[in-house]
Amino acid sequence: MKISELGLQVLTFHSSENPAVVRSKDWRAVNCPTEKRLETKMRGDGDGILGGGKRSETSLKVRQKWLKRKEKWLVVLGVVLHAVYMLSIFDIYFKTPIVHGMEPVTPRFKAPARRLVLLVADGLRADKFFEPDSDGNFRAPFLRSVIKERGRWGVSHARPPTESRPGHVAIIAGFYEDPSAVTKGWKANPVEFDSVFNRSRHTISYGSPDIVPIFCGAVPHSTWNTYPHEYEDFATDASFLDEWSFDQFASLLNRSNEDPKLKQLLLQDNLVIFLHLLGCDSNGHAHRPYSSIYLNNVKVVDRIAERIYNLIQSYFKDDLTAYIFTADHGMSDKGSHGDGHPSNTDTPLVAWGAGVRHPTHNLAGDHLDDAVRFVDEHKHEPTPTEWGLGGIERLDVNQADIAPLMSTLLGLPCPVNSVGNLPLGYIDFEKVEKVEAVFANTKQILNQFLRKSQLKQSNSLHFEPFKPLTNYSLLLEQIEHLISIRHYEAARKLSEQLRSLALEGLHYFQTYDWLTLMTVITLGYIGWMIYVLLHFLQSYTSFLEKLVETKQMVQLRKNTWKVHFIGCLLLCLVSFLLFLEHSPPLYHAYAAMTIFLWTQIFSEYQFLRVIWRELQRRESYFFIKLIATCIVSILILEMLVKSFTDRKLYTWCFWTVGLAASIYLFRSIAWKSRVPIVILLECWFLSIFTLMPAEIPENTWLVVISGVVIMMIGGVARYLDLHSEDNKYWRNLCTHDTSRHKFPMLFHLQIILVGLSSVMVVLSTSHRTEKMELHAIHQLINWSTAVCSMVLPLFSATGVLSRLTSIFLGFAPAYLLLSIGYEALFYCALALALMGWILFENAYLYLSKGSIFSMSGKALQDSILKHDERCLQLSDMRIALTFLVFFNIAFFGTGNFASIASFEISSVYRFITIFSPFLMAALLIFKLLIPFMLVICAFSSLTKVIQVPLLGCYFLVILCSDVMTIHFFFLVRNTGSWMEIGNSISHFGIMSAQVVFVLMLFALTNVYTKGIQTSSAQHLSRKAL
Repeated sequence: MKISELGLQVLTFHSSENPAVVRSKDWRAVNCPTEKRLETKMRGDGDGILGGGKRSETSLKVRQKWLKRKEKWLVVLGVVLHAVYMLSIFDIYFKTPIVHGMEPVTPRFKAPARRLVLLVADGLRADKFFEPDSDGNFRAPFLRSVIKERGRWGVSHARPPTESRPGHVAIIAGFYEDPSAVTKGWKANPVEFDSVFNRSRHTISYGSPDIVPIFCGAVPHSTWNTYPHEYEDFATDASFLDEWSFDQFASLLNRSNEDPKLKQLLLQDNLVIFLHLLGCDSNGHAHRPYSSIYLNNVKVVDRIAERIYNLIQSYFKDDLTAYIFTADHGMSDKGSHGDGHPSNTDTPLVAWGAGVRHPTHNLAGDHLDDAVRFVDEHKHEPTPTEWGLGGIERLDVNQADIAPLMSTLLGLPCPVNSVGNLPLGYIDFEKVEKVEAVFANTKQILNQFLRKSQLKQSNSLHFEPFKPLTNYSLLLEQIEHLISIRHYEAARKLSEQLRSLALEGLHYFQTYDWLTLMTVITLGYIGWMIYVLLHFLQSYTSFLEKLVETKQMVQLRKNTWKVHFIGCLLLCLVSFLLFLEHSPPLYHAYAAMTIFLWTQIFSEYQFLRVIWRELQRRESYFFIKLIATCIVSILILEMLVKSFTDRKLYTWCFWTVGLAASIYLFRSIAWKSRVPIVILLECWFLSIFTLMPAEIPENTWLVVISGVVIMMIGGVARYLDLHSEDNKYWRNLCTHDTSRHKFPMLFHLQIILVGLSSVMVVLSTSHRTEKMELHAIHQLINWSTAVCSMVLPLFSATGVLSRLTSIFLGFAPAYLLLSIGYEALFYCALALALMGWILFENAYLYLSKGSIFSMSGKALQDSILKHDERCLQLSDMRIALTFLVFFNIAFFGTGNFASIASFEISSVYRFITIFSPFLMAALLIFKLLIPFMLVICAFSSLTKVIQVPLLGCYFLVILCSDVMTIHFFFLVRNTGSWMEIGNSISHFGIMSAQVVFVLMLFALTNVYTKGIQTSSAQHLSRKAL
């Protein structure tokens, strides 16, 4: 059976009637004369609008079946729509910027260097490289001497994600992380690209197996080697990895003395030597960047740079080697990297050798050009005085600028996919050579722009060019003319201006389809929400009664063929246009779903007219209430969106709600009922947990204490269930009569299992800690306790409080055994708050004294409402919003759904210690699902207490969640750290999947909640009479 069908069977389960429902029908006959007339008309008694007798009853059954089939279709449509639209972010945000088919631009100047040495110290922070140690000695004396005597220096600014692969791509290929790499898990190149290594005559490379093969694996003219992955051991000093890379290169030079072919290869021009030095990165992760091991590794890297320089100079003896020393990213104080913090984006850059200018001494000591916008986009401070370089000119660059710098020093064409700007301050050229170098860099970027423009124009029926570059050829001719008449400065400035325009043009075509796609997707989401809202108003509100009274029900679905015909024509036209533009298949799917939804909306024009006329008859008070409800709902939903990044909002939320709810009830009911103070304390207790750290510290005794608290809560609930017949606010939720319990000792058995699980938490943890293994008998008891306890709630009494208490106790042993700290106490707080929600709604229902039913009417005969359900009202919006708050706090109550707290592997050690990824993952996911199942069980029970349709509330929840989905759609990021990009995708994906996730949880929990009975209808009917 499909999930949608199973979920709908769950949501529409109300087939059996209890005695209270039967008695409530008599109340409706007395209190709802309008409804009685409607039932008379629709059964065909007299001259009803649907005819008379059996024919009327048959048509009503047909309509009910049609409505049920429509709801199944609606759920299936929602699942498909959200799945398709979720894929749209990859067409909008994560489309590769790389294009092929450009010709390389051969520079028109003589190469100053025959070979280039690139040294990349992985994970080296700029400040740790330049600053002195505690004794006042600098850690990199050789490279500092280069800076002061024969080279140039600065800070290379990396763009997030500050990771090894994108950092090396920027340095060697000249462009930043391809966002489409998200589809490869950021591990591989989704699209092949050009690099300095490709353009070289030969490349020699040694280093990490995670970096070197990316650039050399597909280059035939390369010699490379990597150490085994086993060498990357965080338990050791990783500086030996840097020594390994140097030793490999030194060994190669030694072998060349006996190998003439190798000697000839080394003596040719356009040779690139790349050494990847991983030591700083590994030691930074393992020991932090302020540790003595990391700081000593900086000295190791400096010594390797000196030895490489001396080795090259003694081997070649020609001073035709250029040297570049830099890093791919930095390292945070916590030993991590990836985001845009200056400790991660600021890396050292030192260049010297053939073609590189010598240092320039000035008074300012800085050259931070305000016109240059660095890609790390944070405030860039002047050179710190402790670096000791205040009198030497500093030239900062963007990381992608290093690729054109290396190409220029070797006289090679820039990589065709590069977006780097040549840093002129580093090269020692004559004026004409500088202009030619900048001009070659400009034409290379312009070629990318022209290729993208050509591809887009060839596939577009209505092409919008990038207007600032419509006359680019005139600019090229003007630059050539300025060079020919030796106006080099003017030619350079015009080349740089053209280069900036070309970069803007690349961004323009990268985002060319964004507006169209985002408009189509947004209209699709809005259309889906309106379509669901129309169905909701037809099936679960009193608008159906208006249709009957105005005799328009028969015309509701007639004369819609014109709308569908126009919709089909529009769909065919759009598909044909997309086909002519060679659009991807998903573009057709986006357009088709959006057009289909709006066609369905306009086909309901008769019902829309009824709504419009009904609104015209309403008083101004109704519109004030409607607007206020919409504003409050949007504010709450926006708070939930913000809570995905700031958990503390839930603390303020539950403090405020707890206080407001208790004040409202205190003004309406007696204080001695204890209901207001109970709700206040339950909300405030739950508010504590979102102030706690996401990384849950292990605390076995806190888990045991939580087990005791669970047993106490169960005991109090049992007492209230049996002794609250005198409290009118608890009466509807309780069983009262122990004879109605099929298994009187069931509660005691559940308490024993909770106590046993608390004991096993201590025994299993202590034995595993001492013996480093899980005892077999402990494992058997833990599994047996967890499984058996979850079966017992099926045999509990069917009263609301009795069944929910049994469910709470049933999941408690498994949750305790999977807990490592305070999350076990969160389980108690969540259950108490959910019970407080039900208690508040029950008290609110009692205080309404039946007015809710008289205002909304009971179930209409031809609707899909059951006889024990009432129509939904505007005020019932609070139910869906409250559910979403609880549903989200089940995610974030003990951390983040993607945090260490949620996926701490030690949580499963009381069930299994042998590595089994599938079983361990299943246990972790089950632990995450338990709070959700409590929320769903409470929600299902609440709909029975206040007698509202569960499926109608479900559609309200989907409407609210899709408001959040649209917001997250616009918050998806394709820049920033991998964690920031991944979280933005996860947030959008979670909200998109909620349409099926909630339905799946209803199906899972239905086995526990389907038998719940309530006497609320009975008490309300007596009070009304």
